[in-house]
Amino acid sequence: MLMSVLAAAIAVGLGAIGAGIGNGMIVSKTVEGIARQPEQKAALQTTMFIGAGIVEVVPIVGVVIGFLAFFSDK
Repeated sequence: MLMSVLAAAIAVGLGAIGAGIGNGMIVSKTVEGIARQPEQKAALQTTMFIGAGIVEVVPIVGVVIGFLAFFSDK
């Protein structure tokens, strides 16, 4: 039981840390791009939102893996 809880916590925690770092990098580079080329703001924001959505898949998969690890302790 203890190892499954630890595995679930690691899966969720690492997924959240990775997504946080990824989202921060995406937004910072988008802001830099908008500052350099304000006329491309709409295109950069669209690309940013698509990228952020893809990055958010990682913690969701981490939660699913965490649930699998937590409830497969039989």
